Amino acid sequence: MKKIAIIGCGSYMDAGYGCPGEWRCLKAAALGEGEFEEPSQVVAFVKCECPGRPTVPNMGMAMKLSEIKPDKVYLSTCMVKAKPECPNRKVEDLRAMLEEKFDVEVVEGTHDYH
Repeated sequence: MKKIAIIGCGSYMDAGYGCPGEWRCLKAAALGEGEFEEPSQVVAFVKCECPGRPTVPNMGMAMKLSEIKPDKVYLSTCMVKAKPECPNRKVEDLRAMLEEKFDVEVVEGTHDYH
């Protein structure tokens, strides 16, 4: 079973725009649906908070405290498909920073649930 970490958009989740929190991401990971190739074990869930500066350090702290390096990091669907887009950071830039810092594959999106 793959070990994965998820980063969700805190602003989107807190505002309740169709996702009351991380339950959709967790369901997709557990069942191997959406962007997950197989059922996966979530070892970290990090909430990106505006303006997003602590997101990469927070992911590093999550990995340090859990003592588990994830096989992949997933950027939540609410982060990747947000309309309007995040005014603070492009998804592609966050993906590149995470991949460079942690040498781990980053996947854009988690699920297809409506």
